[in-house]
Amino acid sequence: MGSRVVLREIDLEIGPRELIGVLGPNGAGKTTLLRAILGLVPVQNGSLMVFGSAPTTGNAAIGYMPQSRVTADGGRLCGRDIIAAAARGERWGLPWLDLATRRQIDWALERVGASELARRPLAAMSGGERQRLMLAQTLIGQPRLLLLDEPLVNLDPRHQGEMVTLVRELQQDLGITVLFSTHELNPLLGAMDRVLYLGGGQAALGSVDSVINNAVLSRLYGTEIEVIRHRGRYFVMLGNQELDHSNHDDFFEGHHAPV
Repeated sequence: MGSRVVLREIDLEIGPRELIGVLGPNGAGKTTLLRAILGLVPVQNGSLMVFGSAPTTGNAAIGYMPQSRVTADGGRLCGRDIIAAAARGERWGLPWLDLATRRQIDWALERVGASELARRPLAAMSGGERQRLMLAQTLIGQPRLLLLDEPLVNLDPRHQGEMVTLVRELQQDLGITVLFSTHELNPLLGAMDRVLYLGGGQAALGSVDSVINNAVLSRLYGTEIEVIRHRGRYFVMLGNQELDHSNHDDFFEGHHAPV
């Protein structure tokens, strides 16, 4: 099977207790980067360090919310079942839990304001409630780093705002680092410390204004990009098309050399 370079010539450092918005179009490498940090995708060249060591799978210091999450098809599974399965790394079901693990589950549910969801079936939960539950799942073991892959997907603007606020509060209260992947910048404005924008196999890390501008994004996309700011919101435009909301999964097709 063939392979391609997703990210190349990147040199950056994420500090402790930062909330970093990881942005870029579909196919730019957001999920690949998070999976590399988890030790699931090998680095072809160079080095990647997580807490001073090479990435390893099963690192308890990292909590991960993947893009593909539990849907309402869980039958009789309730909120606590989902957290219990994650706490023990087992299949869906009702594993035996010791007192310390039960307390961890209670703590995680309380931290995200989801204690009342513990006994409710998944089928009776809204999308926003399930996302909150999955966020609680990432807190089991009290990790130092959260990797959140598109946690705002399929949420309406109100629930997006609630999720961003909750993540920011957790990040500050627990003193942890968060990489928050999303394809849209505006919901994270005012909550993130810096933005990491991926595109064309490259990356730019810095403040919103130093990254989200015509020059930097044109370089990353390899074409002329216009950034418009209106009433505190940013619009990334390719001609008359807003890239944040367009279907441009194949924009970078052909931009990556084989490994």
